[in-house]
Amino acid sequence: MRNWFFSTSLILFLSCTSDLQPKPWGYLRLDYPEAQYQNFEKLASFSFEYNNFAKVSIANQYNSQLVYPKMKATLYLNYNAVNNNLDSLLNDAYKLPYKHISKAESIPEKVFVNPVNGVYGTLFSVVGNAASQYQFFLTDSLKHFLVGSVYFYAKPNYDSILPAVKYLEKDIIHLMESLEWK
Repeated sequence: MRNWFFSTSLILFLSCTSDLQPKPWGYLRLDYPEAQYQNFEKLASFSFEYNNFAKVSIANQYNSQLVYPKMKATLYLNYNAVNNNLDSLLNDAYKLPYKHISKAESIPEKVFVNPVNGVYGTLFSVVGNAASQYQFFLTDSLKHFLVGSVYFYAKPNYDSILPAVKYLEKDIIHLMESLEWK
């Protein structure tokens, strides 16, 4: 009887701990298909390649969108003709990403140069819980100016949308590399 009492007490003593913690909330695992690009030439001023995971929506010859319905994200593209207003267009393009500075941890810039196609620009990556994670502009400095920005239709939580952000970054870079002015 004494051995039974001792072994039961020992088991109860060793099995009880005060380190009870609730399970953390989990996020969905976001896997996206490998990108397959196709050419888009329906606009009068430029053409580019886009991921067929996105759907193209054309508002008019100056404004179009690449909608990613499964990601709840949209890449807005706005075209402007350059008419002695390049300084103003560049100024606006540099101001736009910095409107998110209050929520951003940092806004690194990547300069883009493609002298073969006459395409030059900058990609801004807004790191943090900002409304727009990517903003960019492309120009030939003479006739054409294109501004793009990505918006998610969800509360900005950078950690949870990071896989989608990285997936879209590849699409944006591909768009920038394949863009040709007409």
